[in-house]
Amino acid sequence: MGYFATRIIAWQRQHGRNTLPWQGADAYRVWLSEIMLQQTQVATVLPYYQNFLAHFPDIATLAAADEEAVLTHWSGLGYYSRARNLHRTARDIMQHHDGKFPSTFDDILALPGIGRSTAAAICALAFHQRHAILDGNVKRVLARYCAIAGYSGDKKIEVQLWQQAEALLPQQNIAIYTQGLMDLGTLVCKRSKPLCTLCPVQTDCAAYQTGQTAQLPTPRPRKPLPQKHSTFLLLLNGSDILLQKRPPSGIWGGLWCLPQVEAGQNIDTYCMQHFGGMAQKTIALPVFTHTFTHFNLHISPLLLHWQHQPRQTQEPGSMWLDVQEALGAAIPTPVRKLLQDIHTTLQESASQSINIS
Repeated sequence: MGYFATRIIAWQRQHGRNTLPWQGADAYRVWLSEIMLQQTQVATVLPYYQNFLAHFPDIATLAAADEEAVLTHWSGLGYYSRARNLHRTARDIMQHHDGKFPSTFDDILALPGIGRSTAAAICALAFHQRHAILDGNVKRVLARYCAIAGYSGDKKIEVQLWQQAEALLPQQNIAIYTQGLMDLGTLVCKRSKPLCTLCPVQTDCAAYQTGQTAQLPTPRPRKPLPQKHSTFLLLLNGSDILLQKRPPSGIWGGLWCLPQVEAGQNIDTYCMQHFGGMAQKTIALPVFTHTFTHFNLHISPLLLHWQHQPRQTQEPGSMWLDVQEALGAAIPTPVRKLLQDIHTTLQESASQSINIS
């Protein structure tokens, strides 16, 4: 076994994370954790992971569920295509793999939403197969250890990192080694202010030896994030709020959201066309910004006190729900924030039996 891998394995056993609920678990739980951990930190994932498993304890249960239920239990975790792919994959496994999670790299890689590194992680952690991973943490470790300059998103740099990941693989203890690499990147070889004195491989880390830890890995070339604007309509009738289902693809695909109007649209005209009436009172709530990976969305919420019977103003793809009930639906984070504020205000005003204003 290589000296690099030996030190990683020894360090992981003594200092790594060894109590995560998916460690030593079956392939279904490892797969679920790997999908949830894509672009999401462990601390954020843990409660979602436990809740998701409580409702979908195995592949068969997940496959039998409807998408609405799956999205509801993913709500707030973001990157919702991950949840839709989980659901699709569960059904694919039931249909093509007799309900058993496949155990070969090629079969796993062919599943929806699973790339090379995720497939390798499942093989290594669930089946103890010898495959190299290359997630964000591992890229950072290898870029520093091997002094590989250049943005990892560039194809030629990624190829170099994969070559090193493959070359450093041990012949045994692959699950411990794989976990150790991820732990090292999270706990020690951090993006900023790495704890090099605690690193088990610092004696031959090229970046440490040459004073380049602050420069490596090379960051993504900076580009200004596009700025987008949208008005969210909170149509409120008593304690009922109107939600609309988003198209299955795109941002917040398949989730329930507030009606949105773009800049320049007349609110009264929009409401008359879509909901058959106009608001009794309109209140502009504070503007806030929701940040996506590739753009910022500036949200202008409008609270509309509705004067019509809710069930008579419903169009296809829309539903009226009590605000508290709506908080339990599959809704994205900024909608949840607005509904929580409305719910709090409704509770505070309930004793006076008046509408919020």
